[in-house]
Amino acid sequence: MSDCPDPAGTVGFFLCRAGQHLRAAAIETPRLEARMLLAEALAVPVENLLRDSRAPVPEAAAARFGEMLRRRLAHEPMAYILGHAGFWTLQLEVSPATLIPRADSEAIVEAALEAVPDRPGLRVLDLGTGTGCLLLAVLAERAGAFGLGLDLNPEAAALAARNAAANGLADRAAFLAGDWAAALAAGPAGRFDLVLSNPPYIESAVIPGLMPEVAGHEPGRALDGGADGLDAYRVITASLPRLLAPGGVAVLELGEGQGPAVAALAAAAGLAIRGTRDDLSGIARALVITAPLAPETGHG
Repeated sequence: MSDCPDPAGTVGFFLCRAGQHLRAAAIETPRLEARMLLAEALAVPVENLLRDSRAPVPEAAAARFGEMLRRRLAHEPMAYILGHAGFWTLQLEVSPATLIPRADSEAIVEAALEAVPDRPGLRVLDLGTGTGCLLLAVLAERAGAFGLGLDLNPEAAALAARNAAANGLADRAAFLAGDWAAALAAGPAGRFDLVLSNPPYIESAVIPGLMPEVAGHEPGRALDGGADGLDAYRVITASLPRLLAPGGVAVLELGEGQGPAVAALAAAAGLAIRGTRDDLSGIARALVITAPLAPETGHG
């Protein structure tokens, strides 16, 4: 690898060499990722790197950059290396304890906001909260809402709580470690106006063939939906009748082509299907489910 025009030890040289290595490792956007990593190592905005390609890179920053580049060449996701990712209007801390928030999941937020208008006392539950991205995005848009996020992994629940604090939402969000809805008491006090979930939905046999950034680094428990990809949906849909307030709404993220199967599980649990919402790729990504309204009390 050669042909780097800037002198060794400079911004331009590090970017050039890193881009060459990343390209050789089949990274799709090598120049962009090289800039992002070097900016993080230097603790400066990415645009600063474009101003002077011959600026020297301090030794400590060069060492940090080299370590981050090594991790990316091993196909560790950029978000884990940088420690953060953007979602909706939020900046979120991420770690290997959680899935990395993806733009596709913003379809769940859009569907939820469309289905549930703002009002004081709105109660929101996020099952398998991970970084807290779905819950926090909804709370950011619904000033009257309070939310509870559940995750089986205590590290994920703690990370989501930090994200709530960092985004000014800690006073309207709480996070618990628990197995889906089993941690919640039954009864009216435990009912929610809106339930969100991005559950594991990838078929077990498919996971080893996913891109290495996913298969080798993201938490398998948050990916693996069992033999048919529907295990988590079976648990969630069976729990929704006791979790949803009368007329409440649930929005579940779907894997590609899973809409009919998940809708059938919801219908079997006595829930109504409102419809689906596509992501930016045109894939049905969100299933919107409603609980029946409470029957009216008769008057004698």
